[in-house]
Amino acid sequence: KICDADGVLDADDDEIVVATTRLETMLGDTAVCIHPADPRYSHLHGKFVKHPYLERVIPIVLDDELVDMSFGTGAVKITPAHDPNDYALGLKHELPLINVLNEDGTMNNECGQYAGMMRFDVRTAMLADLKERGLYRGLEANPGMRLGLCSRSGDVVEPMLKPQWYMSCTELAQRGIDAAASGDLNIVPESQRKNWQRWLEDIPEWCISRQLWWGHRIPAWRISTSAADAPDSGLADNDAWVVERTEAEARTAAAAKLGVAEDDVVLVQDDDVLDTWFSSGLFPFSVFGWPDETPDLKTFFPTALLETGQDILFFWVARMVMMSFALMDELPFSDVFLHAMVRDAHGRKMSKSLGNVIDPLAVISGISL
Repeated sequence: KICDADGVLDADDDEIVVATTRLETMLGDTAVCIHPADPRYSHLHGKFVKHPYLERVIPIVLDDELVDMSFGTGAVKITPAHDPNDYALGLKHELPLINVLNEDGTMNNECGQYAGMMRFDVRTAMLADLKERGLYRGLEANPGMRLGLCSRSGDVVEPMLKPQWYMSCTELAQRGIDAAASGDLNIVPESQRKNWQRWLEDIPEWCISRQLWWGHRIPAWRISTSAADAPDSGLADNDAWVVERTEAEARTAAAAKLGVAEDDVVLVQDDDVLDTWFSSGLFPFSVFGWPDETPDLKTFFPTALLETGQDILFFWVARMVMMSFALMDELPFSDVFLHAMVRDAHGRKMSKSLGNVIDPLAVISGISL
């Protein structure tokens, strides 16, 4: 329902209709978006809407990039904490980012009467409540919907806002581009050089943290103090961390940051691990004993030829180049040969996750009945 900034409903009982395939995410809505040139909604510019479930008044915002006037009702609900496109729009329009999910799939305390319920149970309950409140406007099939499923468990993947660690790649990626352009890095076949350029130019920050049970643990510690008379550090949440090579170095840095003695520092290391490709990117020099100055490292790094599949040109090859520039200040190899991919009968890459791997020895020699 249309209302003013104070939540007073429109005298004409005007409304705007939005569609969603994930009804439970409405609890995290912080705006409704329309196209600025849509004549149907020109009278709603600068207006607000009353949230159908919560005591929340949210703005109607205008955006000509996210909204397709010809699709659906031309009005899009915005849930910045649970959709990548909505997140970008939320930052653009400075909208609140409200996460409505707990890690176990239940709804959190932002969800009013639905707090503590499982997300799909909430979907059913919210639909019934919407009808009871006279706000239900119909159900339509959406053949174009794409549903993300976990390759291991088959469960529905739920996008949600989580704090992560990021690495700036701009400078390192540019060195990779320059190396290929100068011929210092030779990529074969030549057709893949365009892909190299495409991957590395305008490269975004790399999210290097993963919530897995194995891997290189991120060397970041959340810091606090156990001293009763310690001064208030005034640290914002993102500043309440130190990143160091060892726990001892982290304790020293934390003491300086908090202005207390090292004995009064409490450190809690982040449980996240580094992205697998981050760890794999260390391969060209870590196998020779790096960071120690070993005879093997001196003798065999950098190597000459890397041979691998073209599907991981960016995920592995580019990461090895960037890591070597960052930590060794030189290319890890001079030539990259990207071989063709052996695929299954459906054109899919063979992978253990899909279970479509064929043993090449069985193809050559046959198998017993």
